[in-house]
Amino acid sequence: MTTRSMELAVALTNLAPPVFSPAAIGKAKLCLLDFLGCAFEASELEPSQQAVSAVSAAPGGHMIGESATATPADAAFVNAVKGHGLVREDMHAASVCHHGVVVWPLLLALAETDTVSGMDLLRSAVVAYEVGGRLGRMLIDPTLSSLFRPTGLVAPIGSACGGAWMLKLGPQQIEAAIALAANTASGLNQWPQSGGSDMFFHPGFAVRNAWMAVRLAESGAFGSPDILEGRSGYFAALARRPMPGRIELFPNGEADIFNVYHKAAPACNFAQTACQTALKLVEMIGSDAAPVERIRISVPAAAAAYPGCDRTGPFDRALQAKMSIPFGVGAVFAHGRLSEDIYSNLADPETLRLISVSELIASPDLTALFPGQQGAAINVVLGDGRQLSMGLPDVVPATEAQVRERFRLAAASTLGVADAEAIEEFVDRLDTKKDASRLLSLCAAKRVARRQATRTPAQGAGKRTRLSSRQSL
Repeated sequence: MTTRSMELAVALTNLAPPVFSPAAIGKAKLCLLDFLGCAFEASELEPSQQAVSAVSAAPGGHMIGESATATPADAAFVNAVKGHGLVREDMHAASVCHHGVVVWPLLLALAETDTVSGMDLLRSAVVAYEVGGRLGRMLIDPTLSSLFRPTGLVAPIGSACGGAWMLKLGPQQIEAAIALAANTASGLNQWPQSGGSDMFFHPGFAVRNAWMAVRLAESGAFGSPDILEGRSGYFAALARRPMPGRIELFPNGEADIFNVYHKAAPACNFAQTACQTALKLVEMIGSDAAPVERIRISVPAAAAAYPGCDRTGPFDRALQAKMSIPFGVGAVFAHGRLSEDIYSNLADPETLRLISVSELIASPDLTALFPGQQGAAINVVLGDGRQLSMGLPDVVPATEAQVRERFRLAAASTLGVADAEAIEEFVDRLDTKKDASRLLSLCAAKRVARRQATRTPAQGAGKRTRLSSRQSL
């Protein structure tokens, strides 16, 4: 019998060029630039530096914003963690996944070991987003996402398909890559409760697993052909239900990468629209109005139920605040903006006061429109008795101009203006490049930097040298 993974593998090997439209390639370039901008801006954050310190010095793999190198797989791990560090990575709402923080580190790492053209890299990214998005639509539901991190469940398979396609593996090898990647699906959603750093490392684990799945498949490893639909397979184990059918790629010629949006704020996807609605209300209220006394926030049920999104405190770590819709809305009313610096003061009295008078509810009307639309509505009562309402039918993504500006500021801050310009130009012309491997080397810092091996005298020589950008030779 033909298995679901073989159906997918055959479909991937038979993709027709029209699915890789100029618009889809342009969207892939913007996703890549957004990923790089997030990684640069998050380079000095604690999880990013912990990831750098956890890998060993080795040739071959460039890490964004770092001068030292690691193995390509280790570099991919670091780059994935950095890309996720701001919680501002790209978002595919229908699968509740951040595909880009796994897709790009994997493809760029593979490009450093195999000669890959820029166009093939971009097309492979379109493939990875497509498989991940379509699979996630079939698998993820509120019950599953309350327990498991969707990105950790779906992105290893989508990214492995993109990597296998880029390396021009055959159907049997792609089928094996799917099976091996499916075996690595992981990531629990306990972290929002404690603000644990687990989340930042989920894409790092996913990309390392996708790397191994592709390399093992390339080497001839045999994975369970019926891994997706088998009685103890992917859907049975995770969703506790049969796989509903085959994974349809590019239905009606529509690429799922177009359903990826770029976050405007460095916060959870489900907090975006509510915070944007609050900004509109702040403009309406004006600076001389009476203080806000009550706030009612209406969101889709998926947003209200996602772990950490309904948190009202305490906020011990920034990640807890970034996940919380009440915190984001309260911070907007308190400060008139929602930017990274807001999360450096989790005990701001006005923000906490506003959270205490907030109510978060799941709106049936907004739920009926989700995930096609991710709307939000806010009602406020002011101290003078006035009641004001505002709603947005859908999240407002960051524009291409905003993505580019964020990238330029972050990359220039790390590498300098000239290097930032060179990276942006390379990405813009990536479809014309014969060798995509130069991109990551452009993103690396120029000075050699290395952390001394941390060991006690009794440990002796021969231990691995850990890397860091905080010391230079």
